[in-house]
Amino acid sequence: MIRLFKHYIPHAALFLALVDFCLLFAAAETAWVMRANQIGMEVDHIGNRLGQLLIFALSVQALAVAFGVYGADALRSRRSAMARLLGAFLLGAIFYSALVWLMPDMKSGAVHALGLGFIYLAFSRILLDILVGEERFKRRLLVLGAGKWAQRIKELAAKPGSGFVVVGYVAMNDHEHFIPEAIGREAINNLADIVVKMGASEVVLALEERRNTVPLDDLLRIKTTGIQVNEFSSFLERETGRIDLDSVHPSWLIFSDGFSSGRRFSGMMKRLFDIVASSALLLFAAPIILLCAIMVKLESKGPAFYREVRVGQFGQRYTVFKMRSVQIEVEGEGKAMWAIKHDPRITAIGTFIRKFRIDQLPQTWNVLKGEMSFVGPHPERPEFVADVETQLSFYAQRHTVKPGITGWAQVNYADGASMEASRHRLEYDLYYAKNYTPFLDMLILLQTIRAVLWPTVTR
Repeated sequence: MIRLFKHYIPHAALFLALVDFCLLFAAAETAWVMRANQIGMEVDHIGNRLGQLLIFALSVQALAVAFGVYGADALRSRRSAMARLLGAFLLGAIFYSALVWLMPDMKSGAVHALGLGFIYLAFSRILLDILVGEERFKRRLLVLGAGKWAQRIKELAAKPGSGFVVVGYVAMNDHEHFIPEAIGREAINNLADIVVKMGASEVVLALEERRNTVPLDDLLRIKTTGIQVNEFSSFLERETGRIDLDSVHPSWLIFSDGFSSGRRFSGMMKRLFDIVASSALLLFAAPIILLCAIMVKLESKGPAFYREVRVGQFGQRYTVFKMRSVQIEVEGEGKAMWAIKHDPRITAIGTFIRKFRIDQLPQTWNVLKGEMSFVGPHPERPEFVADVETQLSFYAQRHTVKPGITGWAQVNYADGASMEASRHRLEYDLYYAKNYTPFLDMLILLQTIRAVLWPTVTR
């Protein structure tokens, strides 16, 4: 994977994105020339329309990201890739129609560009799949260890869409072995030579017990050959997009890159975006909020909106605003309860507004006030926070950033109501708190569309 703006992106996804951008740019230029020839207009220098071509390529590619065109499903399934491409281009047609209305100069070749763009990208997917295939982009991994952590890497490598292949395991005298094919360290004369001979591009140290077992001399020799050496927790963070609570230690969080207090520029950009976007969304979504509020009132007794205390950044409490989607009911014995997957209290209109996340729109007011952000961990009630903090390590660290309407956990993990689900969401929240940048926020906002259309994603 390549780390771009502190976020890890698979080589295959980045390569395809670059190819697609070039093809979209070429499609826009070809369409413009075709349209110019049709109406008898002289074809001038490409520099005179460079801005239009870039806007087309970037806008359509943003929709492709939103539809998960570069996600694991699309990378391993041609059918999924084609379906998502089609969805992106159909929405692109609507988006581009609005863009042409706002900028009439962009009208030339719009229909041709979308048609050619879809043909170019679909054909390139088929061609690359035949000529290159997914395996060419996979890193070759040598694992030092044969215990439970090595077993986890083996299971991760076997999953569809994995970005690496394990070329070998070396048992480093680390107690119980779970990898029968592992080679004993005593049988290898020079570990650095084996790494080179196997063609490994990366070595991962997967040792649960490190006292008197960390092969410092071996690691130094491997490192000096130019091979990347990674620690298990860092490897899992990169491959899964979350911080694994089973393997991470406080020292790793302290000394690893992330949780930087010097993210002043990112914070300023994030707040500026929140103010502008929340103001615009409140203005344009007001009719939708009003219509749904009336429907909520007509269907069941009670207020259309409700207020609830949530825990925000640095543990500060604030009042969140949401649209009511359930029947009015007092929680048992005054205690907060886990949400039920098929909650019978949810009304018919409540099911609809939850599916399309319309019930979250009133929280835009909290974003405008600065209590929340568009992107961040899901805000929880104080009762839940007090309970979960006693059972999950590092839970307080998720509050180093503002809670959000959408977030890294929300787009990567299906909803669940249990302590185990909270644990998985925390792992994604910690990754976001550790690595957030405007670039990651943009990816999350785009992928929120995918999460609404394909809500069963669980990594």
